[in-house]
Amino acid sequence: MNEIVALYKFVYIEKPLHIKKILRSRLNDLNIYGTILIGEEGINGTISSDDCSRLSQAICFIESIKGFKDLDLKFSQSDKKPFIRLKVKLKKEIVTIGDPKINPNELAGEYVDPKDWNKLIEDEETIIIDTRNNYEYSIGTFKNSINPNTKKFRDFPKWLEKQNFNNHDKKNKKIAMFCTGGIRCEKASSLMKNKGFKNVFHLKGGILKYFESIPEVQSRWEGECFVFDDRVSLKHDLSIGTHDMCHGCRMPITKKDKQSNKYIRGVACPNCYNKKTQKQKSRYISRQKQIDLAKKNNFKHIGPKEA
Repeated sequence: MNEIVALYKFVYIEKPLHIKKILRSRLNDLNIYGTILIGEEGINGTISSDDCSRLSQAICFIESIKGFKDLDLKFSQSDKKPFIRLKVKLKKEIVTIGDPKINPNELAGEYVDPKDWNKLIEDEETIIIDTRNNYEYSIGTFKNSINPNTKKFRDFPKWLEKQNFNNHDKKNKKIAMFCTGGIRCEKASSLMKNKGFKNVFHLKGGILKYFESIPEVQSRWEGECFVFDDRVSLKHDLSIGTHDMCHGCRMPITKKDKQSNKYIRGVACPNCYNKKTQKQKSRYISRQKQIDLAKKNNFKHIGPKEA
């Protein structure tokens, strides 16, 4: 069984490169897999191990680094290995909104504990905003939430500019924001506060913590939750969902999508088939043959290593 933890924290980091080096070295020693992003504004990532003890050591090590105590942690398990290597990357933003003035370390909305979330979103005066991308929204969300129809998180400020929120809304409406693990909605809450919204709230720990904390019979969630690893989606009990991933465009796909004549395993799906050139399709077909051959011979095909 693979143990998985999603983590993040907004905190000013003076020497991100130094943190990257010591993290990668220690996590490699512990045979930890996953992806961690490091920037001046904090840390963001998901890591996994098939050994609980090693994962616990990894978390303890990360939290021993100055500023990283009390990380926001969300735990889950999977029979399927969610990652095939470790990546530790430097980023200007650990979640990209594209505006350097937006800094959750200086200004953000109020955390809402999962146990208090249902009450907030059932209030008629609450505007519920899903800060994730359109394809994530399409496979599951909270009832009555607004979909900003973004392709990537940095589109969120543009969406907000186009909305007709008046001064009364900004001062009196409750804004309830959520995302997968809590990091995007926290940063979006900073944007909303900067734009003059007074009553801004965001789900602490995101959807994953909500799943972990709230019994399914009490859940206001509808559908599944997309995750950024090889599990693709999770059900409310944190088991692997019914969606797969197109390796041509990295979008979630259903069983129905796979029945389409525009679905080619490892190459394309109905979402991207007409967007791929024949040269790209040929390259992806060759790659898939290599993956299948490696699997047949009990080798792992993991592609290029991290630079």
